[in-house]
This record gives sequence, C-alpha cells and structure tokens, in this order.
Amino acid sequence: MSKIRIITDSACDMPKEAEEKYNIDILCFAITVGDRDLHDRDIPNEEYYDLIDSCPDMPVHSQLTVFQFEELYAKYDSEGYTDIFYIAINAHGSATYSNACVAADNYRAEHPDSSMNIRLFDSTSYSGAYGMPVIEASKMAEAGTDPEEIEAYLRDWFDSVEVYLACYTLRYVKKSGRIKAAAAFAGELLGLKPIILLKGAETKVVSKPRGDQNVVPKLADIVCDRIEKGSPYCVIGGRDMKRTEEAAKELTKRLGYAPYDVVFRVGGAVSSNAGPDMVAAAFKAKKN
Repeated sequence: MSKIRIITDSACDMPKEAEEKYNIDILCFAITVGDRDLHDRDIPNEEYYDLIDSCPDMPVHSQLTVFQFEELYAKYDSEGYTDIFYIAINAHGSATYSNACVAADNYRAEHPDSSMNIRLFDSTSYSGAYGMPVIEASKMAEAGTDPEEIEAYLRDWFDSVEVYLACYTLRYVKKSGRIKAAAAFAGELLGLKPIILLKGAETKVVSKPRGDQNVVPKLADIVCDRIEKGSPYCVIGGRDMKRTEEAAKELTKRLGYAPYDVVFRVGGAVSSNAGPDMVAAAFKAKKN
C-alpha cells in the first residue's frame, strides 16, 4: 500500500487552516526586507504588506537549497513513505525546482537501495494556481488514490493552468521588472491597470483597463474567454479582500458556478513582486 506525502512551498499562498486540514508540508522561503530577516508565513499578511510598503528597496528572497531538499528526502524515506510529491514555484521565477531535481539525483545516487519515489513538478505558476491542485492532490492521497493517477492529474493541470494578475498599483511590478519601467510610468499617468498573464517563462500584459472600477469586469472577460468549460478556478487576493469578493461574485454570475472554496491571499514571496494591491484568477485554460 502506498504511503504518500504532498509537499509544496510558501509561494502557493495556501492559508494555514488548509495546510493543517489537508496535512500538507509547506517549505517557507527566507526573505530579507530592509534590515529584517524572516521567513514567509512568519507574520500575518497585513503586517508584511505594511513592511514592504515602508521599505525603499525590493525584498530579497532566498531559494530553497539542494541541501534542504536532500534533508527532506532523507526524512520522509526514514519514515517509510513510498511516494513524495513536491510541487514547486514556477521554475522561471526561482531556482528552487532545479535544486529539488539536483537533490533528487544526488539522493538516488547515494541511496541506491531506497524504494521511495520522488515526484517533482514545476507548477509553471504562482499562488493559488498551484495551491489549489496541491490541496486536490492531498485529498486524492487521503482517499487512497494511486500515485500514478495523482501524478497524471497534476501534470495535466500544470500543462494547462493560466493565472492572470491585475495590478492596482504599478510600484512593485516596476521594481520587479514584470513590465518595462517606462511603460509602467506611462500607465500611471493614464490611470491604466495592467492585467498580466503569468505562465512559465511568459509574462505578458494582456489588457490595460483604465480606472479601478474596470479591473474586475475586464479580468472576468479574460477568464470567461480563456477558461476550459467546467474548470475549477480560484480567485486570489491581497490587501483589499473586497476586490477578491467582487471578482468571485462576478465570475460566479458569468460562469454559473462559484470559485474554489479555499481563499488564497498573496504572502511574502508573491506580494513582493506583484504588490499587495491586486486581484488574480487561476484556472485550467482552453487548448490553443
């Protein structure tokens, strides 16, 4: 009988209640904000938003290391797990996935008698875009689903998932380089609010609605145009969760069904680049 453990990292933005309820191991990124060193999820999101607002420099994030993963694999191997699943932050946004792969190769070479399967996944995305399938994978494991079926589910999801980020302020995307600084400056003057596709190596502004009141309707237009029929979807919030509630209500009306029942809110790793004044949606997209 399989003994399965689901593991992810803190950029999935999963609430702690879900982490505990579904027995998910979340590895937390180290973050330096000004002269303060902490780990993602150490402090409430609201406190972190205030901290980065007051810091003139971009926060510095540390990737999870090869050594950390080797220790992790040894721990779960010693506990008798037959299969561990690690679902990582977008490999194009962090070297963490690559480090997990190197550590797996090292561990297999150093422990040739180990029968534990190490299954690694590049989420190609951020936040609830992989937090949501991580929860579903954990539910499947709890229900006794075969590891191969769980792997097939995850790979199918990550092949198709898209996340669209709508920014109400351009301060953070300018600093992080998500869009060119000159374009961001012009957008500020015109009151434009970029909606950005984040998928693997692709980071593309797909729409520029003018004014806060037009952000959610335009985001909903994009979701309805791109979503695979019947796909579960999640909405992701930041500082002002009323925007997330507005997006959920609008999408429920248009699609005819509600978003995922776990609410995701950007933590340290994601808000440092996207900013806390945002709303996003993630879903399985139509095949092109």
